[in-house]
Amino acid sequence: MSLWLQQAGVPTRSFDWQTWQDTPGWVLTNEVNPQLERTIAQYLQGLNNKGMAPTQQGIWLQSGSTLLMNHQGTRPLPAASLTKVATSLAALETWEPQHRFTTIVSATGPITNGVLRGNLVVQGNGDPLFVWEEAIALGHSLNRLGIRQVQGDLVIAGDFWMNYETNPLVAGNFLRRALDDRLWDWEITAQHEAMPPGTPRSRVAITGTVRLVTAEPTGVPLLRHESLPLAQILKLMNVYSNNAIAEMLAQILGGGATVVAPLAAQAAGVPVTEIRLINGSGLGQENQISPRAAAAMMMALQRSLQPYSLTIADLMPVIGRDVGTAEGRKLPTHTAIKTGTLWDVSALTGVFPTEKHGLIWFTIINRGTDIDLLRAQQDQLVQSLARQWGVAPIPPATLTPHIWRNPDDQMLGALGRNYALVPGRG
Repeated sequence: MSLWLQQAGVPTRSFDWQTWQDTPGWVLTNEVNPQLERTIAQYLQGLNNKGMAPTQQGIWLQSGSTLLMNHQGTRPLPAASLTKVATSLAALETWEPQHRFTTIVSATGPITNGVLRGNLVVQGNGDPLFVWEEAIALGHSLNRLGIRQVQGDLVIAGDFWMNYETNPLVAGNFLRRALDDRLWDWEITAQHEAMPPGTPRSRVAITGTVRLVTAEPTGVPLLRHESLPLAQILKLMNVYSNNAIAEMLAQILGGGATVVAPLAAQAAGVPVTEIRLINGSGLGQENQISPRAAAAMMMALQRSLQPYSLTIADLMPVIGRDVGTAEGRKLPTHTAIKTGTLWDVSALTGVFPTEKHGLIWFTIINRGTDIDLLRAQQDQLVQSLARQWGVAPIPPATLTPHIWRNPDDQMLGALGRNYALVPGRG
């Protein structure tokens, strides 16, 4: 069996039957369903009548280890933002869901009469959600420590990113402006006004310049900032299909697409040849994923979250609950999805509950330029399948989110903006 698996191009460890059964990418039985076959044939014919050839479409339907439908399911197709499923899975293969990215702020000199007589050092660690509000909160925290002026430079070290800008020098200049309210423009002012009422303005004037260092910086730690937990970052990324967050996570993993693809393939139990990526977001036709691999990655995410009492609904938008890319989709309530769109690609992967088959894991990847039509046809197909197999009246525990209801609630609340004093600094 192990030899056969290796010949099939799937990386294997020592073979274990139970492990194989639990591996998302594996199918043990193939159910023959004439009604389903007719439904899929009609769906493909309808696209063909609109000039979209069946050879350009991919479909995969799976329930547990039972394959329900496979139309070009193992062929990599341009998958657009389904790439973010791979990025999410690679991130959870690297860090736990509660992992937080830290930013450390240090001083290289004494603080006298409101003046830091030295440099202010910011050591980044890849926080993808450090934005204007975090910087304003940092300035206020420095004011509370008695710092209103820095005689030296603002020194940026490590992976410090701000406002989705990964150039640390640009990010550093953003930070310098945000720290001193005399440098605020309308955009920073608007972000401050959107923060909780009574949030103080910040005023820390940097006398020197913004500069980068590659060596480990020195200084006395003052403040430690922690990002949202990784699971919540992934939820925000997937709900809004945020390309910048996806690219930053792929970068901090250490190699972008070259790291994301093999990590995701191994976790999903599919050949790495079915996940061909050039980045972590899905921008570009060269990002290609097979329908089977997309469904297997969603199943792998579900499995990896179970030990933490989380579900796929904690990472992906859910119909009837979330905003963003789930808005306007006419899919069964409680369906957890990830969408993908390019000018000639409409992709959809997800899971919905049924009475007959339990959870149905599915992927539909369409090629064509009428995106609105493709989305409508996808929704109609999934709704038709849900009716055939019985719509689950209530969401099962396996599709119930546990983190928060709407990511906007978290964004407007405490986005990890509190800065903790480093022990020993009062």
